[in-house]
Amino acid sequence: MDFSLSPLQQDLQERTRRFIAEEVIPLEKDPRQDHHGPHEALRDELVARAKRAGLLTPHASKEHGGLGLSHVDKAIVFEEAGYSPLGPVALNIHAPDEGNVHLMEVVATPGQKERWLQPLIDGRVRSCFCMTEPPPGAGSDPSMMKTLAVRDGDDYVITGTKWFITGATGAGFAIIMARMEDGSATMFLADMDQKAIVIERQIDALDSCFTGGHGVVRFDGLRVPATDVLGELGQGFRYAQIRLAPARLTHCMRWLGQARRAHEVATEYAKTRQAFGQPLVEHEGVGFMLADNEMDLHSARLAIWHCAWVLDQGEKGRHESSVAKVLCSEAEWRVVDRSVQILGASGVSDETIVARIFRDMRAFRVYDGPSEVHRWSMAKTIARRGLR
Repeated sequence: MDFSLSPLQQDLQERTRRFIAEEVIPLEKDPRQDHHGPHEALRDELVARAKRAGLLTPHASKEHGGLGLSHVDKAIVFEEAGYSPLGPVALNIHAPDEGNVHLMEVVATPGQKERWLQPLIDGRVRSCFCMTEPPPGAGSDPSMMKTLAVRDGDDYVITGTKWFITGATGAGFAIIMARMEDGSATMFLADMDQKAIVIERQIDALDSCFTGGHGVVRFDGLRVPATDVLGELGQGFRYAQIRLAPARLTHCMRWLGQARRAHEVATEYAKTRQAFGQPLVEHEGVGFMLADNEMDLHSARLAIWHCAWVLDQGEKGRHESSVAKVLCSEAEWRVVDRSVQILGASGVSDETIVARIFRDMRAFRVYDGPSEVHRWSMAKTIARRGLR
């Protein structure tokens, strides 16, 4: 692996870093946001700014107006975007839209791309991904899915409830995962402005970085034409892996930027705050925490780059993405937690951005599979692989 940046990558890094500093960070205290995320008006302004800067939806293919970034390219750009909680919103690279763009570019029909994908890439609409269900339905185990799709003439009728659906409120369309009568799973595309789609409520969560928050969505006999099946019938679980392996990694990239931000805020504070006759950074306890932060950031970045490199070779990278997801979510969380400790009162209040990052970051160890499920998956791979 070559860790040096190409001239193009250096340019992307510098452009993104400058855009976040000049166009995004000044809006972090904009009142058009609450505990369910940035409001649509703020998102629209951020998206417009990114479009003017030539950085909107950079991971999309050049054919559809993106920059056609490789996974390694994304590691560079997404980290810089993640330096601000609003950065991924601005660049249109936040979950679930980022993963939905990737999935639809791979499996959607030309007609589906024109109707749903292109407006998503252009930042004109948002989307949601409806897979997770309340108990006893599918959570970490998708085989427990209860939402049912039944064929009725030229349509499929979908009935069931999904929950913790990120971005559901205000989304233009949904990708819906439903169980077929034979027990397989299929993905469907559907506009959200239908009477048979009911957003029961929004869930109050720790994080506040996703436009639309997290919702409970009910499908009351939703009729979906057979033409709106995403990909092939019965291939939903396979398509979920096409989407989830890169999506796990892009979470790592974005939150690495936030962890780096927290560390830099804490470092600057430790250099200037005096205690017992000297700056905090000269006290061994604080200095060691900053040193541990540096090591965790370094190991997380290495894990991201390795997994990105594997995916760029055309390999599935499922095992590598699980490794990266656990390593990064836990390392980046430790960085932010230490930063709060170093900052003291400034770390547990809104005097700095770190408390906001702390609230957002904790959920990362749960999203796209909790660490325990990934460890279990890795253990099964190790058992199959045997000794070398």
